[in-house]
Amino acid sequence: MNTNEQIIISTFSDLSNEDIYEIMKLRVDIFVVEQNCPYPELDNNDQKAWHLYIKKDGNIVSYARILFKDSSAAIGRVVTHKSYRGLGLSQMILKEAIETIKTNTNYTKIHLSAQCYILDLYKKLGFKVVSDQYLEDNIPHVDMELKIPKLS
Repeated sequence: MNTNEQIIISTFSDLSNEDIYEIMKLRVDIFVVEQNCPYPELDNNDQKAWHLYIKKDGNIVSYARILFKDSSAAIGRVVTHKSYRGLGLSQMILKEAIETIKTNTNYTKIHLSAQCYILDLYKKLGFKVVSDQYLEDNIPHVDMELKIPKLS
């Protein structure tokens, strides 16, 4: 990873039209087309989410979003373009999302719905499985949670 690559964090209103388009295209290309799951990717949650992404060669190549619920923050839509997988970008995005939640909110839990084939990534970051396996869009998932210690 080049040292000049950085994770950008934006609210929806701060994203450029081009960045919104690239984010949605990346998510649809992976979650709908590559994984062959026709579902409504545009779910009316992006407008209130924090968006984290990495640009490489002028394009968004890795992404995640943070949503805020009553009792926990949630990380979702974690995705890396297939040409950039294996470089640790998803792990970088996840670490930044966790740190962003820790330092900018009072939440004590982070929740996510994990595709089972990638559980090890989340477990390395401290997430614990908190549900039985279930199918979401015909892909095995589990719910995971990370507890954040409260600062005194």
